[in-house]
Amino acid sequence: MSFKILAINPGSTSTKVALFEDEKPSLELTLRHPAEEIARFTTVADQLSWRRGLILDALKEKGFDIHELSAVIGRGGLIKPIPSGVYEVNDAMRHDLVHAQMEHASNLGGLIADEIAREAGVKAYIADPVVVDELQDIARMSGLPQCPRRSIFHALNQKATARKHCAKMGWRYEDVNLVVGHLGGGISISAHDHGRVVDTNNALNGDGPIAPERSGTLPAEALVELCYSGKYEKGEIMKLLAGKGGMVAHLGINSVQELCEKAPGNPQYQLFVRAMSYTIAKAIGGMAAALKGKVDAIILTGGIAYNEPVVEIVKEHCSFLAPIAVYPGENELESLMQNALAVLRGEREPQVYA
Repeated sequence: MSFKILAINPGSTSTKVALFEDEKPSLELTLRHPAEEIARFTTVADQLSWRRGLILDALKEKGFDIHELSAVIGRGGLIKPIPSGVYEVNDAMRHDLVHAQMEHASNLGGLIADEIAREAGVKAYIADPVVVDELQDIARMSGLPQCPRRSIFHALNQKATARKHCAKMGWRYEDVNLVVGHLGGGISISAHDHGRVVDTNNALNGDGPIAPERSGTLPAEALVELCYSGKYEKGEIMKLLAGKGGMVAHLGINSVQELCEKAPGNPQYQLFVRAMSYTIAKAIGGMAAALKGKVDAIILTGGIAYNEPVVEIVKEHCSFLAPIAVYPGENELESLMQNALAVLRGEREPQVYA
């Protein structure tokens, strides 16, 4: 028996949609949302009906009947911290997605999936949202009790890519130790201990390595001085940490491809490539230490992993720790499909969000 799955990944200026028949993609769409259209809505939640309508219209235009679907799965949003897994969208989740702790387009994933699934007469799911929290207690503690560390990372792509590599190697994800790095606009480096992410950096708020749009972990005194310099409001400081930090702050660009293309003839660009890659490598080393040096593989994924100069520098610093595997790309729609398919095939039990 084959299954037809609709995967939905809302972003700030686009909604990516894919139809799969089992593992095979049959249709992939990127619906672009110009800034002037987005500006019509006061909140992200207000965009729900509009984005759902765009998806349904696009599917209809392609001649697809949603009543053929077996399941709909959306990218998870900024709900409360939960263990890793596939979650069926329920009333509690709908409430928390509408009233999420932060405004983010990913909050629409489960809501759109739920509305389309209801119309199609099937179930809606999310899987491994960024708020997956499996931290061990010692990783949660910082030097100030007022500032505990938080688990916010690229859980969906990290978990799916880890399982993909394990399947390739003939391993069970739950039997091995991995260090996985998602290298994108934000960068998260995580320690996967027998299927649980026991340590990671808060990639959403700029913690960790220097990234294209994130500052990475900063010298504490210098950051305090910046906050009290009188030059910035709180919102502006937050933007420097995530959105206007990292490569954007240093070079005014956010494309690592452009960075690597221009680096050979530009000493400033060369330095940034080395510095960013160096901080990625240091973070990988830290996560290897969190796993007591028992690392079966280091996995690099995300858009930056397409760029050989970055990958090569990371390998130079980290290849002594474990074999390094590279799976470039964000892979979010494929990752969503893999999670939904595992539930439909009875290989994984959906979790209950409460």
